[in-house]
Amino acid sequence: MLKELNPLIHSQLRLAIMSLLLSVEEADFTYLKERTQATSGNLSVQLDKLSHAGYIHVAKSFVGKKPRTFCSITEKGKEALEEYIESLKTYLNL
Repeated sequence: MLKELNPLIHSQLRLAIMSLLLSVEEADFTYLKERTQATSGNLSVQLDKLSHAGYIHVAKSFVGKKPRTFCSITEKGKEALEEYIESLKTYLNL
């Protein structure tokens, strides 16, 4: 039986963000923007959605006078991504 794919993670950009954050302790906004090729506006919206779901933690600070945004994946986010991958495997018969 096929499991439903988590629609919050299934979005191409949100899946890319979650996958990138899984492999690092934290990533700043610029890194995520460069790696995903997303616009600043779209990336901000998707980070907000993942943050509101509790899948990522977003911390804003200043480096000198420049604002910096750092993101990291939460335990809830890791579990959701693992469940997503397991669900995807049912579609691939793995």
